[in-house]
Amino acid sequence: MRLPHSLRFRVAFTFAWFGALVSLLLAIGLYFSAHDLGKRLIDETLQAEMEDYLARRARNPHSLPPNTLSLRGYVFAPDAAAPEVPLAVQRLPQGQYEVLLDGAPYRTIVAQRDALRYVMVFDEASQLERENRFAFYLAGGILIMALLSAAGGYWLAGRVIEPITRLSKEVHDASPEGQSPALSDHFTEDELGELARSFDNYLSRLRAFIDRERAFTADVSHELRTPLAVIQGATEVLESDVTLNPKQTLRIARIERASRDMTELTTALLLMAREETALAQPDDQCPVKEVLLECVEKHRHLIAGRKAVLDLEIISQPYLPCERTLLSIVISNLIRNAFSYTETGKIEISLYADRLVVSDTGIGIKADELARVFQRYYKGSASKGSGIGLSLVKRICDRYGWDVLIESREGEGTTAQLIFKPNVDT
Repeated sequence: MRLPHSLRFRVAFTFAWFGALVSLLLAIGLYFSAHDLGKRLIDETLQAEMEDYLARRARNPHSLPPNTLSLRGYVFAPDAAAPEVPLAVQRLPQGQYEVLLDGAPYRTIVAQRDALRYVMVFDEASQLERENRFAFYLAGGILIMALLSAAGGYWLAGRVIEPITRLSKEVHDASPEGQSPALSDHFTEDELGELARSFDNYLSRLRAFIDRERAFTADVSHELRTPLAVIQGATEVLESDVTLNPKQTLRIARIERASRDMTELTTALLLMAREETALAQPDDQCPVKEVLLECVEKHRHLIAGRKAVLDLEIISQPYLPCERTLLSIVISNLIRNAFSYTETGKIEISLYADRLVVSDTGIGIKADELARVFQRYYKGSASKGSGIGLSLVKRICDRYGWDVLIESREGEGTTAQLIFKPNVDT
């Protein structure tokens, strides 16, 4: 198992942003430092040129001001016409300025001596070009730094989290069944080794729990099945006794149904409790129609003597890859609820290729109770059961990937749908 690339990319992205941010701050500092230094050098150059020219002018009044490609000087009387002097600098007082001449930036220094004004302008175009080139180099440096930070972060993430990834694989491959090598044997005496030892302790407790659960399941299976079989055998003998009166026969029939229900419920609970019990194989197809008809007949006594009409419609005959007992538990609960809470009206049971629908016109379920019907041991105000039926139905449906939906209105009735994906439809 390798470290997920998404995590490594997130770490690399974070490092890239950090590297780019640091580089950007440094670049901004360097750029403004260079810009400020360039201006000061130009100002010092202009000041030096001005002092040099004033010194030469004092020695030779006819000395001409400098006139080079980047530096030009002017001497004029403020009150006299000076057409050769740019208008932008003619009225500037003594000092240093930034001016535009013919759209180009110039650094200017103005000095006043006696009745004359001295002006020198320095063309900043070459300086700005160097600054722009320097800014381009800084931008390239930022990009390179971000890429290097991303690569370093990606590599560092792999190196740092590799032991955690290895531990994750060890835990994933460790089986709670049997004895596997201790995880802590593969790690050093550090925080990760301590975590591995904690996993070892957890696996040991989990194996002990599984052993106890298996022993309990086996014992319960034996201890419950034996007395239930005895009860069923006794009821069969009693039912064959012709001397019994109708009331006694009815009571024995109730005992027989209760023992059969208990046997099925015990079997279902044991199957659900065993984690190692696999789902039925695809060739173990359970006929839903047969199970449905059995469940209807088994619970038909609940509506005997009532004014409730049963309408059973078999539209399709699907087969499901599941345990017959578990499917019977699900269907029996839905049918039993519909039969038990419908005194008058109609009960409709429809079997389709992809679902079983059980509708009734019974007492319904309150709105505030409907959202809790699948909670274990929850009983509504009108419930006659123990609160385990629909909870078990939900667990079985989750096991096989089915959906169970219940819609109800108090006083109007309930509709329950068991939605499945059958493998075969005849």
